[in-house]
Amino acid sequence: MLSLIRRPARTISFTCQPQDYGVIAAPQPAKSVLPDWYRKLPPVDRQHLTVTNNGLTIKRCMPFLDAMTTGWILPLAATVRLEVKDEGRTVTAGWEFDRVMVSNHGAHQVAGNPKEPSPPCKFHNYWSLRTPPGWSCLFVPPLNRSGQPFECVAGVVDTDTYSAHIHFPFFATRSDGIYVVEKGTPLVQVIPFRREDAAIAAEVRPETGREAVARERVNRNTIAGEGWYRKWARAAR
Repeated sequence: MLSLIRRPARTISFTCQPQDYGVIAAPQPAKSVLPDWYRKLPPVDRQHLTVTNNGLTIKRCMPFLDAMTTGWILPLAATVRLEVKDEGRTVTAGWEFDRVMVSNHGAHQVAGNPKEPSPPCKFHNYWSLRTPPGWSCLFVPPLNRSGQPFECVAGVVDTDTYSAHIHFPFFATRSDGIYVVEKGTPLVQVIPFRREDAAIAAEVRPETGREAVARERVNRNTIAGEGWYRKWARAAR
């Protein structure tokens, strides 16, 4: 006899203090905050469409789009001004909000890092995250969304057990000057994952003849039909 078992929904929770709700910028699905340049880009650039050029743009590249739309975006809670001075060696911040928005780490903590001479700073985040048992979160700079005067450092947190505020170390990436980072600016992309899936084993070997044939068939189908890769990428999941 067939029985239907309702499984609990896999939910990531973002919570803040009641007095902050509706005041600080809220997390958003990554797919809802695509960059304007990407939204405006046509799938096919007709100006470049010729007999020898299919005119396709990166908007037809599913791996690029999937990277941008996976997970959630944690934004900057309130507007911050960053001042970079001394050829990048000094970074200070100011804001008009009633919460600390930026603090500093000691440069000795990351001595020799490739971002030197920029000092390590930290954006303060006022959202707590909680995931189901066995799930962690990968925090990375928003994927395929460059152009900000800073870049946060990537990290993994076991958000099924750690629910305190997670702040985000960053380095300034621009030349000397004052930069206004608006409330709601994407800070990090949050990608939940099940830890047991991350522990998958690996093998490194030459491909078999059958695997080579299958790979070549996929490659030839990709270049044989315009738009085919989009359909295949979706069906292969």
